Amino acid sequence: QVQLVESGGGLVQPGGSLRLSCAASRSIFSSDAISWYRQAPGKQRELVAALTSWGNPNYVDSVKGRFTMSRDYAKNTVDLQMNRLRPEDTAVYYCNARGLTRTGTGTVPYDYWGQGTQVTVSA
Repeated sequence: QVQLVESGGGLVQPGGSLRLSCAASRSIFSSDAISWYRQAPGKQRELVAALTSWGNPNYVDSVKGRFTMSRDYAKNTVDLQMNRLRPEDTAVYYCNARGLTRTGTGTVPYDYWGQGTQVTVSA
């Protein structure tokens, strides 16, 4: 099991910025996808940003132009820079890593989640 730990959440005013980081107990850069999800109270969990091991990040329309997902190989983290935050961005943000582990006899899928970090944008 890979342990994922999110950090960087907090309380910020509308228009402010936060940078979230996802640290893994071991490298997840080979995962098929590393993603940021969020879940607001009373709402479904939604995919915010996703990054494949081979491509560029994709974003949900509501955060395009405001959020940037990136890898930091030196720190072994996956980060989410959030700018121009809005009250509707308030949620618990989760890091997720999905992919396949190669074994001697085949592959085993994995799907790891962090504990979440709270982002609150006050109005």
